Amino acid sequence: MELLMQLVDFILHVDRYLGAFVQQYGAWVYALLFFIVFVETGVVVMPFLPGDSLLFVVGALAGAGHLSYPLACVVLLVAAIGGDQCNYSIGRYFGPKVFQWENSRLFNRKAFDRAHEFYERYGGVTVILARFMPFIRTFVPFVAGVAEMRRTPFTLFNVVGALIWVLGLVTAGYLFGNLPWVQTHLSKIIWGLILVPGLIAIFGAWKASRTEKQRAPAEPAK
Repeated sequence: MELLMQLVDFILHVDRYLGAFVQQYGAWVYALLFFIVFVETGVVVMPFLPGDSLLFVVGALAGAGHLSYPLACVVLLVAAIGGDQCNYSIGRYFGPKVFQWENSRLFNRKAFDRAHEFYERYGGVTVILARFMPFIRTFVPFVAGVAEMRRTPFTLFNVVGALIWVLGLVTAGYLFGNLPWVQTHLSKIIWGLILVPGLIAIFGAWKASRTEKQRAPAEPAK
């Protein structure tokens, strides 16, 4: 419980912790940034790290002259792209091994085929939008790998999504992160970066579930 509270405190006050790290360790902060973003996007069991708020705070620190904006962007882009590629590869490797027993309880051929079809049709949009959704962005590359989305389109949308996510949030922090109003309400902004995309994702999943249930009775009549 204490570890969880420390994690929550780190997420909500990432500006304070990151600023202290810069003062104490200097350029090693870039290694820390790479590690956090790569682990959040590349290790499917670590979905709770502060991706969005971290990028915004990095931009604010760069705007204040504590970090190099170009170098931070490059480091974060490499971490974000590499993390998703790693996560996707893990899904591609373990997916067939887990689901190869077609008669086991772990395998549902119909569900697998539908997941594969979904990612072939809508995987690009999903990969890009998931970048802005905490927790979900950790699982989407893994599921894309399990569903055997083709690597070339996944890589393309991975790069596009990373560019929009990293450059968008870091630049927003760079331009607006040091404004007095933003500094005063930074904790609320961080909560917004966490909760708003999450609520949108939950609503989207609920709506998709309802649509699927409405279609279900009509399928046998085809």
